[in-house]
Amino acid sequence: MQIGQLATRTETKVETIRYYERIGLLAAPARSPSGYRQYGQDHLRQLMFVRHCRDLGFSIGEIRSLQVLAHDPKRSCAEITALAEAHLSEVRSKLAGLRRLERTLGRLITSCGGRRVADCQILKELGSIGS
Repeated sequence: MQIGQLATRTETKVETIRYYERIGLLAAPARSPSGYRQYGQDHLRQLMFVRHCRDLGFSIGEIRSLQVLAHDPKRSCAEITALAEAHLSEVRSKLAGLRRLERTLGRLITSCGGRRVADCQILKELGSIGS
């Protein structure tokens, strides 16, 4: 299949597919005599793997590590589990930070009361630039 077909089947932009090729996440395809990239089922599987990893928030480096580990089927999956656990810990940390941000913004909004800008508690807490 050509790059447009691969893009459609995986719901990935053509530019993203080219980027993944450049950085080595997707194997370089063979070229037709006219120079078009020719992708096969292995490329489709690789790209679906990368897409799923990205959907779960794994970094490019983490995906590279997972790809390396995936190519050694007799190896223990302990390293994969450790990588996933580290990623989950990072996600939980980000969620905790977002919850703190939510509480702070909620408190600021509640404190304002919709009065004049001169009396705006949000701007006062933010250290208004108009002062």
